[in-house]
Amino acid sequence: MRSAGPEAPLLEAVRASADDLLAYLERRVGREDAEDLLSETMVVAWRRLVDLPDDARRARMWLFGIARTTLLNHARGAARRRSLVDRLRGPAREAQSAPADDGLAVRDAIDRLDPDLGEIVRLVHWERFSLVEVAELLRLPASTVRGRYARARDSLVASLAEEPPGIVVARTRP
Repeated sequence: MRSAGPEAPLLEAVRASADDLLAYLERRVGREDAEDLLSETMVVAWRRLVDLPDDARRARMWLFGIARTTLLNHARGAARRRSLVDRLRGPAREAQSAPADDGLAVRDAIDRLDPDLGEIVRLVHWERFSLVEVAELLRLPASTVRGRYARARDSLVASLAEEPPGIVVARTRP
C-alpha cells in the first residue's frame, strides 16, 4: 500500500469539491468547456500544492479561487477570439437566442448586471458562499461585497418587477 504523500490533502480537497467546481464552471460556460476548465484548475492547484490551506473550508475556497482565475482567463481568450471573428466577419451579427429553461428571467436579469455584481450574486446563491467568504474569495473588503450585493439585489428586484416588453399597462393617476 502506498503511503500518503504531500499530495494527499490536495486529493482530499479535490474529491470533496470537484462536483461543486464542475457545477460552478458549467453554469458559466457550459458542460464541454467546464470539463476542460476543471482540468486546468486541477493542474494549477497541483502546481501550487504548497499554498493549499490546511482547513477543509479554506481549501474549498482556495480551489474556487483558482477556478475563478481559470474562468477569467478563459473569458479573456474567448473575448479575443470573438473580437477577431467580428473583425473578420464584419458588422453583421447573427441574433443569438438564450437557452429555454426554468429561471430564464432570473438568469437574464443576472446577466444584465455589472459583471462584478453578477458574480457576487452567483457565488452567494449558486455556490452557497457567505458574503464574508465571497469577500475573501474576491479579495475585497466584506463591507464592499455587502454593499455591492445589496445594490445587485435591488437591481434584480427592479428588473424582475418590470412589465414584459410589448405589454402596455394602463395606469391611473392617484
